[in-house]
Amino acid sequence: MTADADAFQVRGRRVVVVGAARSGIAAAELAARRGADVTLSEARQTFNDVDRLAAEGVHLELGGHRLETFASADLIVASPGVPLEQPVFTAARARGTEIIGELEFAWRFLRGRVIAITGTKGKSTTTTLIGRMLTAAGRTALVGGNIGTPLSAQVDQSTSETVHVVETSSFQLETTTTFHPWIAVWLNFAADHLDRHPSVDAYAAAKARIFANQRESDWAVLNADDPEVLRRARGSAPRQVLFSLEGFAGDGFVVDDAAIVRRTGTDVEPVIPLAAVELTGRHMLNNVLAAAAATHIAGVPPHAMVDALRGFHGLPHVMEPAGHIGGVRFVNDSKATNVEAARRSIESFARGVVAIVGGRYKGGDFGDLREALSSRGRAVIAIGEAAGRVRQALEGTVPVVQAASMAEAVAHGYAAARPDGVVLLAPACSSFDWFRDYAERGEVFKEEVRRLVERSGAKGAKEHEQ
Repeated sequence: MTADADAFQVRGRRVVVVGAARSGIAAAELAARRGADVTLSEARQTFNDVDRLAAEGVHLELGGHRLETFASADLIVASPGVPLEQPVFTAARARGTEIIGELEFAWRFLRGRVIAITGTKGKSTTTTLIGRMLTAAGRTALVGGNIGTPLSAQVDQSTSETVHVVETSSFQLETTTTFHPWIAVWLNFAADHLDRHPSVDAYAAAKARIFANQRESDWAVLNADDPEVLRRARGSAPRQVLFSLEGFAGDGFVVDDAAIVRRTGTDVEPVIPLAAVELTGRHMLNNVLAAAAATHIAGVPPHAMVDALRGFHGLPHVMEPAGHIGGVRFVNDSKATNVEAARRSIESFARGVVAIVGGRYKGGDFGDLREALSSRGRAVIAIGEAAGRVRQALEGTVPVVQAASMAEAVAHGYAAARPDGVVLLAPACSSFDWFRDYAERGEVFKEEVRRLVERSGAKGAKEHEQ
């Protein structure tokens, strides 16, 4: 389904965009190109794109949000990272001003169809894979949303032949009102973002909005192994296609012996040989199953799926090999920002795991890592604001060492992992106590590993000379 791109107009309207991160900047530029009188309201005093936006005719309100600006707005577009409980939003709601998010705003201009992906873990990998599979089949696919390019920055490229592959977060979905994916994919669900959502139920309800405007002609791709995903999708309009890593008994996409197959009644159609999957960790197959199901609906043949997987080893900061010293490996899974994601990362290894866990706590129970660590773990290195919580939850299962910096964490991890273990950055937390984002955290981890490798090599060479 596509939006009625000609019906929605902002020309001559006063549009206030809130938040000057990537999505907000893209929304402000889109609104200005479409003839709106645009104000970008930002809590910071400055940011990198000030001059460019001013040159495009966007009014800039820096250093805080002003009630009078919001009071004069015909439409308010909020960036995903902006909390909606602020007084300026409350006053605008009381006046009946429409408040939507950047995802909803961009959707209203699109001419192409949308495949939307949500879930607690695996969104970026699955979104990327779907885009690669569509492209391998010769389709015009634009990948974006919560990953890479904001949807607002893709609007001008959108045609009736375009398939927009959109990663959607709970923050983006909670502000949608008409957003209507052709294919909606829900990968999994676990408690997350409780520093922002008031409850687990509110977080789940925001995710479930991915189905809210779908019709009987649309599709929902669902994880058959996740009861909460199935429960939240129950009663929604779209046709359902299930996928399962655990081998459920129904029809859908499953792992059967050495292949991903599509099972329908008594028929089994081979789709992707497991030998074609070059991703680390069995849980990554969950993402491949979901991508195969979604692109099969979109008409992608199996050979194009295999072509898309060839040479794809994953995204940066997602189970990313970061180096080794002798028999000790280092793996960067900085994007594992919740407990469920960290658990799956740990379970990707048979033994010898030294997990670096911690950061800014955003909900969940670190105790849920005990079972995985008891059989595979060698130690935990606790970091960041949540280090005390990590120690309290996991001490007694494995030794827990606290580190005051990433350099210290890597050094302690290496010492605990010798001679043949895995030092795994799987924080189960956000990064905002020590770092700008998960990507910076992952880059710092890799840099500290590189330095340790260099020091170990120099030390080894010196000992050899002696």
